[in-house]
Amino acid sequence: MNKSRRPDGVGNPNQFVGDYSNPILTPQAAEVVRKHGEISLAGGVYPTPSNQCWPSGVPYVFFQHGMQMLQLPEKIIFLYLRNHEFRQVRLNQPHPVRVTPSWYGDSIGHYEGDTLVVDTIGVKIGPFAMVDMYGTPFSPDLHVVERYRLIDYDDAKGAIERGSKENIRFRPGVQSLEFDPAYRGKHFQLEFIVDDVGVFTQPWRATITYSVPLGSWEEHVCAESTRGYFSNGNEAAAPTAERPDF
Repeated sequence: MNKSRRPDGVGNPNQFVGDYSNPILTPQAAEVVRKHGEISLAGGVYPTPSNQCWPSGVPYVFFQHGMQMLQLPEKIIFLYLRNHEFRQVRLNQPHPVRVTPSWYGDSIGHYEGDTLVVDTIGVKIGPFAMVDMYGTPFSPDLHVVERYRLIDYDDAKGAIERGSKENIRFRPGVQSLEFDPAYRGKHFQLEFIVDDVGVFTQPWRATITYSVPLGSWEEHVCAESTRGYFSNGNEAAAPTAERPDF
């Protein structure tokens, strides 16, 4: 959870301070989270995949507030609102014996009744390798299992109420995909489990509940820039070449 709070008690979306004292973190991971929090408390902004326009990876990409799921016969494609990020999940296939690490890992899926189960391993460790906005790192042992299902509003209500206590709600027009508070139809719920023995002392789980948005799906572009990220004036990690291509 975010230790930085707004006056109304919800998490501060403009300052991320992770709870480095959480016993689920190994000492090495807790130190990484603590250092990121110190930067935030000092008024700074540390580099993340999202503010550097890099691929987010899993489960970091779940922070995105807009998601579309496309069902094809042999695979499922996830589209995320910001930065044109997408993932592909092969259906009813095993992981290869040797997985080549990639930005979103190797994801395979199958249905258990009305629940889609996605299993991901082999997430590539890049310059900004983290599983969340607090900078919590991950290791090559990262393993994420996602379970997606449609639920009735009565079943989603508890999660929506918990979310409103922890996360800021934007007024319509400020956040294009702020969900409709009057909607009482089906909701789409993701429960995921993160297991990484190199970072966490035990597996942990979280839930995300998607609803019908008030706004429309808009293009959100993350443009690479050498002028830095946010207002810190730091140099951004725009891709560069050490030697010419020809």
